Amino acid sequence: MSRFNHLTAESSNGVLTITLNRPDKRNALSPALIEELTAALHEAETSSCGVVILTGAGTAFCAGLDLEHLETMTAHTADENRRDSENMARVLRTLHDFPKPVIAAVNGPAIAGGMALATIPDFTLAVPEAKFGYTEVRVGFVPAIVASFLLRQVGEKHTRDLLLTGRLIQAQEALHLGLVTQIVAADELMRTAHALAQSLLLNSPQAMQSVKRLLARHARRRLDEEIEDAIEANAQQRATEDFKEGVHAFLHRRRADWPSMRAKV
Repeated sequence: MSRFNHLTAESSNGVLTITLNRPDKRNALSPALIEELTAALHEAETSSCGVVILTGAGTAFCAGLDLEHLETMTAHTADENRRDSENMARVLRTLHDFPKPVIAAVNGPAIAGGMALATIPDFTLAVPEAKFGYTEVRVGFVPAIVASFLLRQVGEKHTRDLLLTGRLIQAQEALHLGLVTQIVAADELMRTAHALAQSLLLNSPQAMQSVKRLLARHARRRLDEEIEDAIEANAQQRATEDFKEGVHAFLHRRRADWPSMRAKV
């Protein structure tokens, strides 16, 4: 694997472990990390590994968008917003369509885009303390790209609940919703993930890839259309006054005064 600055990729016994490696930032998603993760997954497709484990360094799995990047987004051009949205869609689609089994070992909070990285893989193992949430509406953002994946996972009613409230859920509720496969004690997380990986390696690689290709093909046509719509909605929302206010309020730890609410008064 290539050398990366924001993640590590280590191969052992047929298993590639990709670790988001920005523990001081709670593995928050920067443009560089998103690009590196996409590249690492593409390299893994043609490598000798049979299973990929995705996890985070430190106490968090992934805290969502990096705060520094979030702040700069309010001044982005339309083209920059579109490109950012496309890059996020690309990494999530790469993860969804990945031809080999992927196990997410969720060692801590998985928020916003981090929740998507944690729950799109084939298997999601989570520590009891893990929290999940699509919190975008709290900062005037739209979790558009994740919506298509979430709808397929939990149905429309639960999707509306999670995306409109922006609430955090515990690992146990995520398990109940089908977003988590298994809850595992923190000191057993990686051992359990590797044990699952080794059991998968006993299966036919060709047959597992055929299963994954079939599932991806079933979803492809609708995902192509829905994600294109989502990219547009995501990019457009970044230019709104509510988004700018939401980001500033979040960064300054105050309650947002939504411009769209003031306009109706």
